[in-house]
Amino acid sequence: MDFDFSDDQEQLRDAVRKWVDKGYTFERRRAAVKAGGFSRAAYGEIAGLGLCGLYISEDHGGLGMGPVEGMVVMEELGRGIVLEPFAQTLIAGGLLSGYAPAAVQSQWLPKIASGEALVVLAHQERAARYRLDCCEATAAASGSAWSLNGTKSVVPVGDQADAYIVPAKVGENIALFIVPGTAAGITTRGYATQDGARAAEVVFKDAAASLITTDGLAALEHAVDIGIAASCAEAVGVMDKTMAITAEYLNTRKQFGVVISSFQALRHRAADMKMQLELGRSMSYYASLKLGAPAPERRAAMARAKVQLGQSMRFVGQQAVQLHGGIGVTDEYIVSHYFKKLTQLEMTYGDSLHHLGEVSARMEDTAGVFA
Repeated sequence: MDFDFSDDQEQLRDAVRKWVDKGYTFERRRAAVKAGGFSRAAYGEIAGLGLCGLYISEDHGGLGMGPVEGMVVMEELGRGIVLEPFAQTLIAGGLLSGYAPAAVQSQWLPKIASGEALVVLAHQERAARYRLDCCEATAAASGSAWSLNGTKSVVPVGDQADAYIVPAKVGENIALFIVPGTAAGITTRGYATQDGARAAEVVFKDAAASLITTDGLAALEHAVDIGIAASCAEAVGVMDKTMAITAEYLNTRKQFGVVISSFQALRHRAADMKMQLELGRSMSYYASLKLGAPAPERRAAMARAKVQLGQSMRFVGQQAVQLHGGIGVTDEYIVSHYFKKLTQLEMTYGDSLHHLGEVSARMEDTAGVFA
């Protein structure tokens, strides 16, 4: 199998890396954190690169690209620990393109592709504990219109989003809806997350909604899998930069008159960090390449990738802090922010233990089939 990137993919990587290096400095990120954890201007610059239309067809103003291009972009945004929730744009573009009726696609996809509308997935509920089939939100039809009631938690930039993709029960089944942020009956409570980004609790009370699909659970699982693959790629970028910062520190910091990178014990720990990074990178590739697979195969691949990335993120982050010493946990030093981001990503879309359970359950199901 050829794992080389095409010229177009490398050009895409280069364009995003240049923007991150020059347009999203650590100082700009710190200012965004102080301002609330989200910058509409920075998101507009991402849209200006054409990235918001990555998973949207050219008919709706997008680029019509695929998971590998999404992985490339997320890696580079991870290197800059970019706060703006670009993964949500990938989810919205992929989900609406694959499941929404033509009228909903025509209404929302061009706005997403241009960056005019930031659409986020609002699926988590307090009692769900990462389970996608646990849903207390409800929706009811009145003629051709729908109204939605429920509360969703930890919604990315939920108090500033332009629309929400929301799972809700219709009878005993879960359906998926899109709710404009301007709809009456929506209240939000925003707050900062551990990594400096922004999330919100969002309450829907008789909010007007448009139906995306009645096969909501299958669509939601696909949406979350897009998010998992994106977060895995982002984690690779974060770890890659964390490794580079740590190597630079080891090559600069001196003890007993010599740089500490000459100490064999520290060199071995750095080598172990590199090994975990590459293990994570290979599983990120695996996750992105499996996004187009049948649902059972795709879901199993995402769980496996999340387990490995969780282990890699924890190891790389902890080792980076330990190799830096006390300075590694100070807010003034950049590596502490990379460590926070890795910790946050490990919990996103289910922590390592949750996905380890998913892997074990799927292995047992397979064993039962062949027993």
